Amino acid sequence: MLIYTIRRLNLFLITLFILTMIGFSILRIEPSSYWNLHDFWSGWLLYLENLMVGNLGLNEAGEPILGEILTVFPATLELCFFAFILSLALGIPLGTLAGVKRGRWIDTCISSLTLVGYSLPLFWLAMLLIMLFSIQLGWLPVSGRYNLLYQIEPVTGFALFDVFLSEKPYRSAAMLDVVRHLILPTLVLAIAPTTEVIRLTRASVADVMQQNFIKVAQTKGLSMGEIIMRHVMKNAIPPIIPKLGMQFSTMMTFAMLTESIFNWPGIGRWLLDAIATQNYVAIQAGVITVGGFILLANILSDLAGALVNPLTRKEWYAIK
Repeated sequence: MLIYTIRRLNLFLITLFILTMIGFSILRIEPSSYWNLHDFWSGWLLYLENLMVGNLGLNEAGEPILGEILTVFPATLELCFFAFILSLALGIPLGTLAGVKRGRWIDTCISSLTLVGYSLPLFWLAMLLIMLFSIQLGWLPVSGRYNLLYQIEPVTGFALFDVFLSEKPYRSAAMLDVVRHLILPTLVLAIAPTTEVIRLTRASVADVMQQNFIKVAQTKGLSMGEIIMRHVMKNAIPPIIPKLGMQFSTMMTFAMLTESIFNWPGIGRWLLDAIATQNYVAIQAGVITVGGFILLANILSDLAGALVNPLTRKEWYAIK
């Protein structure tokens, strides 16, 4: 496990260095940029020194842009976290059912729904949900993170936690309002990852169901529920853990579109505003932050998968 971890960390560092080169190159796009006064390699080393102390540059007001990142990034993480939990809660049971009933009508129905969900344009689905639940029925808010009438002090940056930690007399009402604002963007953002979780789980479960130890369990008279809980899930889930981690990373890209539709104050919408105004300092800060987080999420999912699935480590040991 130690050798596997070292190899993954080396890959992480190499990729991170490439990411910093991309961020540094973005700063050099503007001809009048300070970073054009240096040649590439000496400027890049100076850029690395700034990154190591948390200096991502200054905004137009001359203030550290790190403050803006710490404001908008937690909002994106909160949205992605709940969408990821929803995709696992729906995808794993449906994928398991499809894998166990492979080739039957229920597998066909689940696979068809998965294909439809994957093919739906995200912005079109979001507009339909807004028209139905917000405009026609009036059940859910159209946009935003919470009603501005509630004064929520940003402590952690996560709205649910901040409301929970507050001592305002309207805390319960504010908590309900935050949840109502979360529902629609969470549903939209979870669509694509849910379809992928279903596909991965179905393939892994179907493969496990063909193994000899499952046939032995069936001959012993174990019920299908006992076989699934004792044997199928134990062997089907570990191999797909690294791939599930990648789904969380994929959400960061879908979050940009979701946040722009629902006016969610996250880093995705913040980056789109920076691109529209050609704010290269903000763009490179967003690229470094999002890219670094995605790399970290991928390596943690890989290590978690290797920890519970020894076959993954054996594959790396076989690489010369």
